[in-house]
Amino acid sequence: MKRLILTSSSGTELARVGLAQSVISIWSRFIWGPLPSPQTLDAYFGARADQSPGDQWSDYSRKRDRDAVKHLRFIEHCAAFDKIELWFDPDPNDQLQLSWLLDHVRSHPETVAKLELRLVGFNLMTMLEKWSGWGEVPLVNVRPAHVEAASKVWQAYRASTPEACFDALQHDLSAFPLLRPALLDLLQELPWSGSGLGATEMRLLELIATGFMGTNMLFYLRGFRQRGVFTDKEIGTLLQGLAHGPRPAIAGLDDELRVIDPENARARLEAFRRSRLSVTEFGKAVLAREEDFSHHNPIDRWWGGTHLTNDNLWRWNPGLMKP
Repeated sequence: MKRLILTSSSGTELARVGLAQSVISIWSRFIWGPLPSPQTLDAYFGARADQSPGDQWSDYSRKRDRDAVKHLRFIEHCAAFDKIELWFDPDPNDQLQLSWLLDHVRSHPETVAKLELRLVGFNLMTMLEKWSGWGEVPLVNVRPAHVEAASKVWQAYRASTPEACFDALQHDLSAFPLLRPALLDLLQELPWSGSGLGATEMRLLELIATGFMGTNMLFYLRGFRQRGVFTDKEIGTLLQGLAHGPRPAIAGLDDELRVIDPENARARLEAFRRSRLSVTEFGKAVLAREEDFSHHNPIDRWWGGTHLTNDNLWRWNPGLMKP
C-alpha cells in the first residue's frame, strides 16, 4: 500500500523515519500579518508556474522527487497514493494549516476517501528520528462531514470579522480534537476587555513584572510562557509594541530596535539580549485592568482576515465583543 504523509513544517522529521513513500510539509504562516491572497493560496496547490521558491507545494517534497512532481497539481500528486495520513500537532498555526488543506481537498471526494488523521498530541519538532513511537500515535478515518467542518473553520478565519470563528466553537469539531483549543487560543489573542491587550501580551507583562528582565526566557521557554501562538520573532514584535508606543507599558527595550531592519535577525537578537526590561507605572495599571492600553497607543495588526485598529477593535472578555 502506497502511503503519503501530509504534515506541517514541524513534522519534517517524518521524512526520515520511513512511515510513508512520500512526506510533504505544508509551509505557511497564518498567525501574523495579513493572510495571503486567494490567488496566492490557490497557486500554492497548483502546478509550478512563476512562483518564488517556497511558494508551491512541491518545494517541500524530497529533493530527489521535485523535478518529477513540480509540474503536477497537488491533487494529482495525491492520486498516486492509496492512503494519505495527516500529521499536524496542537500548535494553532498547524491546526490552521490542516483546516486550509482540508478546505482545498473537500471538492475532491476521491482524495477525501483516502484521508486518515493522526491524533498528534505533542510538538512534532521535539521528536527525534530514534524515537520509536511514531506508529503508536492514534489513527482515525476522516469523513466528508469532518472535512466540511474543518473547511468552515478556515473560511471563518479568513472572514473580515472574528464572528464566524466564535460561532465555529459551537459546531461539532470532535473529529479534530486539537482544532477547538487552537481556535480558542487564537480568539484569546484578541485585545481583552479592560486591558486592550491579547493573552500573550498580558503574559509577557506578568513575567516582566515578576522580575524577568532578560528576553531569553520570554522567547525560548514556551512552556513557562504558557502561550504558544506566536514565534520568537513575533514575540519580539509584541515586545516592541509594548515598549515603543506613545505610552509604553514596558521600559528597557533597546532603542536600536526602532531602526534595525526587521530582516536583520542577528542585529535584532543582539539588541534584545542587551535589553533589561521592567514594567512602567502605566504597564502596572494595565496589568491591574485600571488602564486600557489601546486608549493610549495605536493598534494596527491582523487577526486572520480581521484588520484590528483602534476604530475596529474586536475584543475578547471571554466572549466576543464588537467594536
